[in-house]
Amino acid sequence: MLSYPATIPLSSRTLNHLAERIRGNRKQRQSRWRRLDPGRQALLALAHLRNGDTYTRLASGFTIVVATAWRYVQEAIPSSARQPPT
Repeated sequence: MLSYPATIPLSSRTLNHLAERIRGNRKQRQSRWRRLDPGRQALLALAHLRNGDTYTRLASGFTIVVATAWRYVQEAIPSSARQPPT
């Protein structure tokens, strides 16, 4: 399997903000253990939203299955839209 490095033009503040929103959402829902921590889930979601990376590429890069990559992005979208950073 081949992999490729990618850069995402965003600040660490944006990444940290989304990670905190995901962390709060998980705590509120009393979510089970997850394969990726909130910071990695935020990075995965932002890679999809900013770069348009496919779920297959994301799954390969984060060593998860495609369905999990899709679910993580779908969970992160409402978290990011709920309260944007100031």
